Amino acid sequence: MKPLRFVLSFFLMSLSTVAFAQSDAQKSVDKPAPSEAQKSFDTMKTFAGEWEGPVTVPEVPEMNGGKPMHLSLRVTSRGTAVVHEFQEANTPLDPAKYDHPVTMLYVDGDQLNLIHYCDAGNRPHMTGKMSPDGKTVEFGLVEISGSTEHGHMHHAVFTYIDANHHTEDWTYMMGDKLIHAHFDLTRTK
Repeated sequence: MKPLRFVLSFFLMSLSTVAFAQSDAQKSVDKPAPSEAQKSFDTMKTFAGEWEGPVTVPEVPEMNGGKPMHLSLRVTSRGTAVVHEFQEANTPLDPAKYDHPVTMLYVDGDQLNLIHYCDAGNRPHMTGKMSPDGKTVEFGLVEISGSTEHGHMHHAVFTYIDANHHTEDWTYMMGDKLIHAHFDLTRTK
C-alpha cells in the first residue's frame, strides 16, 4: 500500500508541476510585447532622480557659463507618468521670480507623449521615438495650446550616456528663429 501512495503522490506532484508550467507559459503568450512607445517610456523612467549641469545656448552667449541647472525627474501616477522639472540650481521654487518649467511624459496608445508647461504660457505637445540603439529619445512638435507670442518649445532630444549622465537638447522657436539649449547633466541623487 505504501508504494502505491508514493507513486500516487509523485504522480499528483508531477501533474501540478505541469499545470503550473502550462499556466506560466499561457501568461507569457497572453502578455503582448511592449510597444516601441512603452520601451521609450521605460527608458525615460530610468532617468528618475536629481540632476545638475551647465546649459549651453549658442545663440545667446551670455547664458553660457552661468549657474548650472537643476533637474528633478520623478515617476508618478503608479508608473504611468514622468514629471520633469527644471530650475536654476540653488534657487527657491518661486515661480514669480524664477523660471520653473514642468514637462510631463506619458504613453497614450502607441505614442510616447510630452507636454511642456512653458514659462512662456503655452503647452507644446510633442511625440517621441527612440533611436535604434536605444540611447536617444527624440520629440517633435505635434500641436501647441496657448499663446506663442513669446515663443514656444519646438523639439527635444534626451540622450542616455550612462546611469549617472545624460544630455538634453531643447529647441525653442521665437518667431522664425530657433534657439538651441544643450544641458549636460550629472546625477546628484
